[in-house]
Amino acid sequence: MILLTGGAGFIGSVLCKYLNERDEEDIIIVDNLGDGEKWKNLNGLRYAEFIHKDELFNDEYALYLNRVTQIFHLGACSTTTEKNADYLMKNNWEFSKKLFQHAAQNNVPFVYASSAATYGLGEYGYSDDHEIVDKLRPLNGYGYSKQFFDQWVLSQKRFPKQWFGIKFFNVFGPNEYHKGSMKSIVAKAYQQIQDTGKVKLFDSHHPDFKDGEQLRDFVYVKDVCQAIMEMVYDDKEFESGLYNMGTGEANSFKDFVSYCFKAQGKQPNIEIVEMPESLRKHYQYYTQAEMGKYKQFNPDFIFKSLEESVADYTQNYLMHEDPYITNNSEL
Repeated sequence: MILLTGGAGFIGSVLCKYLNERDEEDIIIVDNLGDGEKWKNLNGLRYAEFIHKDELFNDEYALYLNRVTQIFHLGACSTTTEKNADYLMKNNWEFSKKLFQHAAQNNVPFVYASSAATYGLGEYGYSDDHEIVDKLRPLNGYGYSKQFFDQWVLSQKRFPKQWFGIKFFNVFGPNEYHKGSMKSIVAKAYQQIQDTGKVKLFDSHHPDFKDGEQLRDFVYVKDVCQAIMEMVYDDKEFESGLYNMGTGEANSFKDFVSYCFKAQGKQPNIEIVEMPESLRKHYQYYTQAEMGKYKQFNPDFIFKSLEESVADYTQNYLMHEDPYITNNSEL
């Protein structure tokens, strides 16, 4: 039995689709659906049980936990602007700690979501080398909650037989529609193009970057999930530890948005707007994953180009009445 937290969320629901493609259906999805439309990510998925995240460790579900043979822990508060640090620590550290301890005590393989937000301004680069973890200084509470859990894991004396902490960079793709302001620039750009024919990008307050030319390592959710599946199921003999999950190539927001226009057969029309004061001190101008560790164990894996990924997302999902990957019979 597979335990998948955050299974109704963005990356979690797509990963569940990939598990279903392997004929894995004995899956427990753990999440909270709220009053929005996150439930639509579950439509079309095959799984055995749904448990609200606040109830997972209740006695009534102990039997389920004892049957689990693989844990994918992707559930968390992923809002980078969340100000309630107590809430972040409860969701992103305490809950994660309980799951890790269960995995270690029962020797269950454990995969969890860390984040590129742990790298802060990138003063020490973007290496997933364990030696630099304690030096990192995240820029927000979300990043700190992820950083603290990474540090806690590395300090343990007892581990599951296999564990991976995945440092996700800027993931985009289908099933992110419920994320509101946290949606990727592609999803936002698509809607802006439909509504106004143009896309707004922030100006720059850094002398080394022109307006709209801030750089990010944008990575497609399909590639992310395939890469994780190969870590766990394809006998690549990955060593346990922290792993970056990006393409290893940074692209500008201008280029990213230009691909959005191109995918719709339109000419780019970009408007530069002022970055809110509240974001300026916490804004990452550059991220690029160092992917050497992942490539060491899986050298043949190829991430799709940004242009190809944006075209697939736009033309095969965003432009359709039913844009959910979980309802699509083919990946």
